[in-house]
Amino acid sequence: MRFKDLSQLKRPKPLIITLGSLPQRISMVKYAKDKAFKINELVGVLFEKSFEWYGFTLANNDHPELIADIGLPQNDLNLQDYTTLGSQRIAEFQESLPEDVMINGWIHSHGALNYRHFSNTDEKNHFTVLDFVAARTRKPLAKKEIAIQDLVFLQKDRFEQKDIEKGSVCLIADGRITEAKIMETIYGSFCYSIVIGDEGWHEQQIHCRERGILSGHTTVRSQAANIEFVDTGRSLSQSDISDLSNEVEEKIKPHTDPPPELIERM
Repeated sequence: MRFKDLSQLKRPKPLIITLGSLPQRISMVKYAKDKAFKINELVGVLFEKSFEWYGFTLANNDHPELIADIGLPQNDLNLQDYTTLGSQRIAEFQESLPEDVMINGWIHSHGALNYRHFSNTDEKNHFTVLDFVAARTRKPLAKKEIAIQDLVFLQKDRFEQKDIEKGSVCLIADGRITEAKIMETIYGSFCYSIVIGDEGWHEQQIHCRERGILSGHTTVRSQAANIEFVDTGRSLSQSDISDLSNEVEEKIKPHTDPPPELIERM
């Protein structure tokens, strides 16, 4: 067969069997949304200024894709226009949670800033969270054929040294094989990111990582996402608000006079 040009030479597409999918939109219990905006309000009341803060979105282990609550950890540093997030804080907070509760993302406020998008610092924080929660949100997405050139089939106890030296990969079986497909599992993980503002606006993204268990081939992507609020009938009581006020006062640390070296990093 003759080809007019090399573009006609195409590798056959690998076989892919879909097993599952990662979330395409965010589902959040209305109680959790109300709690996040109440934290915003309390920060302004308690500290008489609007400061950035961060918390974690929480889910039950049996429903990892649904944000059921907001957790407020000890914040490392809170400024009027900057908040930091460290992996140690994530680990400490996860350890403090009940066994059936997991972190599935993070939420933070831009306060009174008229910047209704994720910042460059936020982008770094996204992947800090994804690295931590990946093992907990991991699920099989597909079986994908691995194309191996020069695959050699060998039979157990019936090959010699010169046989195993052949090929790029050897498959040793207890019987004779003439054809085989090697299918690896593609695992996917995700985390949510939500940013809110004092005026009631919000923006959100989903960050996903997919990795082949044999090839190690990894892809990471971020995408803007719609959000759906689920009304479970639960609402913030006066007792909830009082407890939340105490928590905000204890865990959020306003820093109105950051050192010059910190400002340079911002």
